[in-house]
Amino acid sequence: MAHSLSAKKRIRQNAKRNARNRWRKDTMRLDVKTFTDKLLHGTLDEAKAAFKAAARTIDRTAQKGTIHKNQAARRKSRMMARLKAREKSGQTGAPARK
Repeated sequence: MAHSLSAKKRIRQNAKRNARNRWRKDTMRLDVKTFTDKLLHGTLDEAKAAFKAAARTIDRTAQKGTIHKNQAARRKSRMMARLKAREKSGQTGAPARK
């Protein structure tokens, strides 16, 4: 248990930041999940729009320091590779798994 005022304040700040970071990660994961759903079950245009939204959220999450910039780049790269594979296959439904 914290005794000093500064330690009590630090606990409050950490709780607030923890909640904010958790919200950012949840939002990011939801956008990535939406992209995956659109990629598998939606049209190509819907998948592209979902990718754009997810990439924006991932970049914002990295910019705020919740995730590392390399992790953001890796996530976007993998999503783009899946989108390109779907474009290349020209499928309207689910792309073939490797």
